[in-house]
Amino acid sequence: MDAAFTAEQDEMRRTLREVLGKRCGPDEVKAAVRTAAGYDRELWQQLAQQLGLPGIAVAEEHGGVGCTPADLALACEETGRVLLPSPLLATAVLAAPLVTALGTATQRSSLLPPLAAGGLTAALAVPGPALATALALTGDGALGEWAGGGRAGGVQARAVDGGWRLYGEVAQVLDGHSAALLLVAAHAGGFARSRTLLFLVREDAPGLVRARQATLDETRPQGRIQLRDVEAELLGEGGVEAGADVLGALAAAGRGAAAVLAAEAVGAAGQALARTVEYVRQREQFGRAIGSFQAVKHRLADLYVQVQAARSAAYYAAWDPRQGGLALAQALEALRTTAGEAIQLHGGIGFTWEHDAHLYFKRAAADELLFGPVHRLRAHAADAAGLFTPAPRNETKKVAV
Repeated sequence: MDAAFTAEQDEMRRTLREVLGKRCGPDEVKAAVRTAAGYDRELWQQLAQQLGLPGIAVAEEHGGVGCTPADLALACEETGRVLLPSPLLATAVLAAPLVTALGTATQRSSLLPPLAAGGLTAALAVPGPALATALALTGDGALGEWAGGGRAGGVQARAVDGGWRLYGEVAQVLDGHSAALLLVAAHAGGFARSRTLLFLVREDAPGLVRARQATLDETRPQGRIQLRDVEAELLGEGGVEAGADVLGALAAAGRGAAAVLAAEAVGAAGQALARTVEYVRQREQFGRAIGSFQAVKHRLADLYVQVQAARSAAYYAAWDPRQGGLALAQALEALRTTAGEAIQLHGGIGFTWEHDAHLYFKRAAADELLFGPVHRLRAHAADAAGLFTPAPRNETKKVAV
């Protein structure tokens, strides 16, 4: 594997960093998350039209840039640096790959071009706090029990007059309050033939009720969705008896999402560390900069090593998404540690809730709640690799004397 960046990748990262540096400072981020959508729509359109950000990993035949998922992960390292509030994760990382993998030719041709152009935003609605399980990051989602299991709870789908109707409620949906298109995971077929399917629901569908939820990390806006006998379109062909591997597609999307999230977390951790280093160089105590004290140097050196190790893991996962879960665990741990140390090294002002360091601390905590926690990410990766499978016993034969 050649892990060196190409000239095009370096130019993409440089351009994106320049644009975000001008339009996405801490004050701009705080202002954007307090809008109704939870992000700066004008900046989103600029990133989409000038840089093609939401269509980086979408094929050219569907209106995208035609780059690889690794390019999307590298771009997201830059968005993570500034904690960009945008529908990029929900639209380009979760929804677009599922439409590509499961959608019919008609659905792909009608949905992917506007998704890639940024004119259409989408969100993946998974019942309950089970997004990490559905994406096969912290558990085996193969049975689809997280979607309701054909029993009460979750979202239930029933076939009516050649179409589909959905009933249920979904909370903690990334950009669920503002996305124009919802991909809803629901159970169909009742208890005997229960199966998890994905459905398309438009924002103007009768019976759809949405509201924004209060979240720890406002840069990851979430919504609560109520489906009251809502008309929906099946993503893909067939029905309960169809052969589409919905759970496999969700797991594949989860691997790609883990690689992107790891890159995002690394970008955030690197920026939190850089801001802390800048602060300790300027802040003086006892007539000298606190960064000159040996204890502070040791703490910063440890953070630097941890961030660089996480960056290496994130880059490896960008080229090989199968390692996304482990890379995400290491990156989230690095971000959590770096953000916590940043608060402490900023002293009294760092402990104030309004300080910029808390933006990174909230992102670390919120990402663990949504996609982790770290120990479960590692445990699931270890189980998948068979690291702790008990060795077969060597049975000794009894010999009669």
